[in-house]
Amino acid sequence: MGRTPTRVGVVGYGYWGSKHVRVLNSLPDVEVTVIDRDEQRLREAMSNFPNVRIATDIADELEALDAVVVATPPALHASVSLQAMNAGLHTLVEKPLATSVEDAEALVTAAETNNVRLMVGHTFEYNPAVWKLKEIISSGELGRILYIDAARLALGRYQYDCNVIWDLAPHDISIVSYLLDEVPHRASVWAQHNIGNVHADMAYLRLEFQNSGAPAFVQVSWLHPEKIRRVTVVGEKKMAIYNDVSDNERIRIYDVGVDPAQVDEGSSHDYPVSYRFGDIVSPYVQFREPLMLQDSHFIECVRTGKEPQTPGQRGLDIVKVLAATDVANSTGAPAETGASLVSASGAGNGRVRP
Repeated sequence: MGRTPTRVGVVGYGYWGSKHVRVLNSLPDVEVTVIDRDEQRLREAMSNFPNVRIATDIADELEALDAVVVATPPALHASVSLQAMNAGLHTLVEKPLATSVEDAEALVTAAETNNVRLMVGHTFEYNPAVWKLKEIISSGELGRILYIDAARLALGRYQYDCNVIWDLAPHDISIVSYLLDEVPHRASVWAQHNIGNVHADMAYLRLEFQNSGAPAFVQVSWLHPEKIRRVTVVGEKKMAIYNDVSDNERIRIYDVGVDPAQVDEGSSHDYPVSYRFGDIVSPYVQFREPLMLQDSHFIECVRTGKEPQTPGQRGLDIVKVLAATDVANSTGAPAETGASLVSASGAGNGRVRP
């Protein structure tokens, strides 16, 4: 006798929803229902995955499901997730968890009230290359971390219901929080809209961390000529770069740096620092699809009742940072996030890996 199939509904068959359907449909003992009001999308889903069920309204499917993946536009995350959890369904919500702190808090409360698992889709916290970067930082190889710089840039995928910060920055905020084991307590923003007059399509963020002391700088853009997904960690001893679009060297460690120079006060020709140059090393990181790791972990949590590595509270903390960027952008001054100081236990502690 085989395992009783886990019945999962994927609500929204757009960019991310189609990816979730592909992954979940490949997992053993998982039955997938695609839920979308767009008939063209349902036809596409049936064409790509003939064995999935289709439906147009989640309300009609609640009793036939064990769990849902919410991959709708962000503005619908809260209402769809509440409907699912109030029906006793475990719920995975794409980032951001919600579009307001109040809605995110309501989701966390609903999960506790209904005794169901709420998980947020911070996919990069399930990326083996990010796990490796955290391992390098934690080992002390880089020395004291001076700052982290992240860039997530590309051309296109403009959103109608949120700005570029809410669309792209959740990834990098969750990555740097995971790397530093701490959620930023203050955010500063410079943003601009170049196309249209509604949502900013490029922005720079400065995130401050109370315990680590190392700031993080995040650049996001929908208006950039090349696709960039990069995190640079600058330490006193060494530096490291995580490049997610690299085919074979996603992590590079640079044995380079600078030291204060001992120079004569009267000299006008010496540099104020001395430079160190050494080897560049690229540790081997076996590629495993982060979305596969994330969704497999979600199914495990559904079946066993274990707490997800990126639980609802984690999603709430990131939403608090995003809300602070709205305040900072409107006032021109740094804004407090009110997020938990340490909330980034993350996926890289070994419990997600087989």
